[in-house]
Amino acid sequence: MTEQPDSTNRKTAASLQSITLSFGGVSVLNDVSMDIREGELLALIGPNGAGKTSLINCISGFYHPQQGDVIFQGETVNRLNPVQRFKLGISRTFQNIELFSGLTVLDNLMAARNNMMSYGVISAGLWFGKARREEIEHREILEDIIDLLELESIRQSVVGALPYGLRKRVDLGRALASLPKLLLLDEPMAGMNTEEKEDMARFILDIKELWKTTMVIIEHDMSVVMDISERVSVLDFGIKIAEGPPEDIKNDSNVIAAYLGIEEQEAK
Repeated sequence: MTEQPDSTNRKTAASLQSITLSFGGVSVLNDVSMDIREGELLALIGPNGAGKTSLINCISGFYHPQQGDVIFQGETVNRLNPVQRFKLGISRTFQNIELFSGLTVLDNLMAARNNMMSYGVISAGLWFGKARREEIEHREILEDIIDLLELESIRQSVVGALPYGLRKRVDLGRALASLPKLLLLDEPMAGMNTEEKEDMARFILDIKELWKTTMVIIEHDMSVVMDISERVSVLDFGIKIAEGPPEDIKNDSNVIAAYLGIEEQEAK
């Protein structure tokens, strides 16, 4: 297993305080609190239906909890919508790929820069001055991402025609294109074969090491979680039942009963 650095002394990038979410009479999250530290890779695990994606949705603004606070860089962002949180530096991938399937890889990446563009219609039409300078700056950022995620050979390919594993990589690239301070990864390796998972794990670690990006990842493959994460937080039926270093979580009796034990029984 890859040895991960201790993140205990790092500043808090985001904090969830007593998050409670329900739909009708169904409780999804119950008094969930956790801190996400700057530059760390925090894994969020739990059985299907544990509330993992719902918690990600609360951070990104897709859901608004009935109780509790979402704090990002010291500011409470409860009232901000997803676009406003995106502009602050919160970006995400989706469990189900949400790309523009009729556009090229480059166009999909460029779409993530749209909200960062400040030039007007006239300047854009004339392709002069501020519009030209900004476009060059945006393209330079995308070129770094294309190199990092090894997308050069497919940059002009239509996304809808790409294999599933490459589309997941483009989805990661689009989330990264905004240069997020907090990157939320919702099952980025779901549906991948072993080789594709290894590639994705390598890209995620490169993002962490080279870009120093704070990340939260939802992942069901426990071998991946134990290998790349610094801390693991475990949900079960909307309640946080454990949190700590991967090795501690792996041996936690509550986690084994709620999650790891289920996988082991199914494997027999």
